Amino acid sequence: MVDIQSEGRKADPSLVEFIHTHKTGALIAASVTSGAILAGGDQAQIEAITSYGEKIGLTFQIADDILDIEGDSITMGKRPGGDEQRGKITYPSAMGLSRSKEIEAGLSTAAILSLQAFDGKADPLRQIAGYIIERKK
Repeated sequence: MVDIQSEGRKADPSLVEFIHTHKTGALIAASVTSGAILAGGDQAQIEAITSYGEKIGLTFQIADDILDIEGDSITMGKRPGGDEQRGKITYPSAMGLSRSKEIEAGLSTAAILSLQAFDGKADPLRQIAGYIIERKK
């Protein structure tokens, strides 16, 4: 709701972080946390997975913002630039493209570090962190 209400407003870094954290970040965190709970994870494991989910969710949304600027319409299956046309506030509009990429990379690394307590069984989650930044659609 805040995302839609904010269209056309000045891109404020704290507002864009709030939107992305409560939109994609919360959804992905809930997904991975549910899995950890259902798998019988202990409190430390659940907290680590939740941290991973929050960070990777925010990473995903920043990557999506960047793709809307740099993406190829044929690969993505949609025309880039839709966020700007709708006046959406995004990480690049609030912080610039270069800084957004730095934040994206830092969050991806932090997400992977959240999984330190896990063995190789968490490698698919680690790979997802890399894929999110590398994806083209």
